[in-house]
Amino acid sequence: MKMRMVLSITLVFAIIFGLNGYIGWHGQVFLSNQLGSWFHPGLYWVVFWIVALSYLLAWAGSKVLPAGMKMVLKIVGSYWFAMMQFGFLLLPLTDVAAGVLHLASVPAATYTPILGWIDLGIFILLMARGSYNARSPVLRKYEITVPKKAGDWEQLRIAVASDIHLGSIVGNRHLRKLVKHVNGLKPDLILLPGDVIDDDIRPFIRYDMGTTMRELQAPLGIYAVLGNHEYIGGHIPAFIEQMDKIGIRVLMDETVHIQDRLYLVGRKDKAAERTAEGRKALASLLDGTDLDQPIIVMDHQPYHLDKAEDAGIDVMLSGHTHRGQISPNHLITRRLFELDWGYLKKGNLHAIVSSGFGTWGPPVRLGSRSEIIELIIHFKSNERKEE
Repeated sequence: MKMRMVLSITLVFAIIFGLNGYIGWHGQVFLSNQLGSWFHPGLYWVVFWIVALSYLLAWAGSKVLPAGMKMVLKIVGSYWFAMMQFGFLLLPLTDVAAGVLHLASVPAATYTPILGWIDLGIFILLMARGSYNARSPVLRKYEITVPKKAGDWEQLRIAVASDIHLGSIVGNRHLRKLVKHVNGLKPDLILLPGDVIDDDIRPFIRYDMGTTMRELQAPLGIYAVLGNHEYIGGHIPAFIEQMDKIGIRVLMDETVHIQDRLYLVGRKDKAAERTAEGRKALASLLDGTDLDQPIIVMDHQPYHLDKAEDAGIDVMLSGHTHRGQISPNHLITRRLFELDWGYLKKGNLHAIVSSGFGTWGPPVRLGSRSEIIELIIHFKSNERKEE
């Protein structure tokens, strides 16, 4: 098992270094063509590898680097992740074009700057559009009917924001947009299905994001669950403490009965299955619940929709996938999950997966948008329809 892990890690690093070397070589060819004798290969490669490995350097030096330097390295490294993907998709096409022009006897000195400037222009356009998609959230509305009584409630308006990823990259500026849009919906209830923070709790505390987040308002309360990034960061007690301070309850495999009308189940993230404590089965979380009342589950990773449907869950809210965040990654998430984004009716279950409000890695989205969900649930006292 250890040997397999070592081999897997070695393969990952080999791919990363190989891809970066490939991108760096193209940069050298272009810059040497443009700068001539002003170009210094040694200096270029030193700067290139610092940029290319900046995220790794921030992680490796997390205990010794000043906070400001670590933040700069992480921001640069995050944007570089996007450049790596764009380079992986674009540069092979550039090489094909260069090969065709070479076979057509076009001098390299002629086509190298042309192809280089075209690539640079495309990179800039992709980054600009991707940044806009990430920083300009959309409101996505779902309206469903649950054939159960919820006391005297005829409907419930819920604001849902998953994968906020608050930290060094996603900060108070983006968080204020969340507060503005969510409060503008005037929701009865606010739900945060995981990855509220991006691994490390310290930027959340350092930049006093709790003060901004405290402005969220909903008469029935604000509830959150853990995502995989809270487990990656390992600061779960500190995270729960910060959420408690601002009036957000983090459900850790817990069920709450909201005004004796509706059940809200908050599951630990699937990552908890690899810990000593584990996480409870969904069925055990429903012990003592009245299945004739509506049941909403927050489960960060959208696995096992069939089990949720079999258990009698009415609504399941998830995130995690980001819808791939940058195309064509959505082709991967689509294969990994039965529902990687959007809405699916599965038997009596209404499953909704959000692409998330924040971003992981680069604050860039292509083929996906930063989103907030407005979920309106209508309640009817009809018998549940058997399908």
